[in-house]
Amino acid sequence: MKFDVIIIGAGAAGLMCAAEAGKRGRKVLLLDHAQKAGEKIRISGGGRCNFTNLYTTASDYLSQNPHFCKSALARFTPYDTIAMFDDAGIRWHEREHGQLFCDDSAKQVIKLLLELCHQASVSMQLNCRIENITQNNGFQVQSNLGTFEAQALVVATGGLSIPKMGATGLGYQIAQQFGLKLIETRAGLAPFRLTGEAHEQLKTLAGISLPVIASCHEQSFEEALLFTHRGMSGPAILQISSYWQEGDSININLLPKINIQAWLKEQCHKHGKQALRTVLSELLPKRLVLHWCHKYLPDLPIQQLSSSQLHSIEQAIHHWQFKPAATEGYRTAEVTLGGIDTGELSSKTMQAKHVPNLYFIGEVMDVTGHLGGFNFQWAWASGYAAGQSV
Repeated sequence: MKFDVIIIGAGAAGLMCAAEAGKRGRKVLLLDHAQKAGEKIRISGGGRCNFTNLYTTASDYLSQNPHFCKSALARFTPYDTIAMFDDAGIRWHEREHGQLFCDDSAKQVIKLLLELCHQASVSMQLNCRIENITQNNGFQVQSNLGTFEAQALVVATGGLSIPKMGATGLGYQIAQQFGLKLIETRAGLAPFRLTGEAHEQLKTLAGISLPVIASCHEQSFEEALLFTHRGMSGPAILQISSYWQEGDSININLLPKINIQAWLKEQCHKHGKQALRTVLSELLPKRLVLHWCHKYLPDLPIQQLSSSQLHSIEQAIHHWQFKPAATEGYRTAEVTLGGIDTGELSSKTMQAKHVPNLYFIGEVMDVTGHLGGFNFQWAWASGYAAGQSV
């Protein structure tokens, strides 16, 4: 039961690391408590797996050290990911903002990674619950399936997001056991919940989706917003949620491509007798217009609007603010912000600086990507970096 490398976590990063280490002739054991490997891959991207982003840079990641991810991302780029998929015959397509998805199914990605591990003679034990880890001339991992030993240990356990898929805090516990510092964790890429009056007013808009700019703390994202029965979701909201802190307000521009004051003045010459709600319904969903006219806007013929009223309309449309009660938390969050302090790790190898042969890869560390394939690219890149070193 002795190996060169034990990897805990058979997700994207762990599978990638196992395959790379195995290619180098290392005897690798991959452990996971789940019944199947790569379950989060399977549900990703609506079942199509947004496996990378063509425009990946360090600026697409949140971390206490924004430079940490640069080395690994440079060594395994989105084009290396594409080559890996192309070699396997996986067809893919590009969507907006450089997002790449499988044409068929995310299951192809899991099949590819398992095949790469098989080719590299990687051993795998699923339904394996880790009970204790000790270090004495290597690492001893005690589990319900027995005790395994290895010279090197790689932790690829992910974060706390989507616990129904098996997410746990094991990786953080291992880091603390060996004296590594943690950055406080919180849910990222998560929908917002509204409560009280705001929820009562906006729940009637559930199902409406439209392109907006969502802003908070000088960060902005121009993507879709979706009103839900609980609050708000959609790519723009998920993106900005990673920058939001409790008590912050979110600013929404509901018509990012139109200057509403100038447009209304133009419409006044053409359709001056029409009601504001009629004119605005050309630009925005009717249910949303009715709500806005009832709450924020004077529903007059547009030729009767004063300069101050035009200014109020501009504020309501281009600078609408709301204060979320909270995000929906780890239950629906796509990622976990924070984690193992990158100051504890080598940016080239992902090895702990003060614990030889202990590595951390993927989401368990304090590197979190934006929505759009960036977190998968970090899984490939960090897994590759550790796989070349263990």
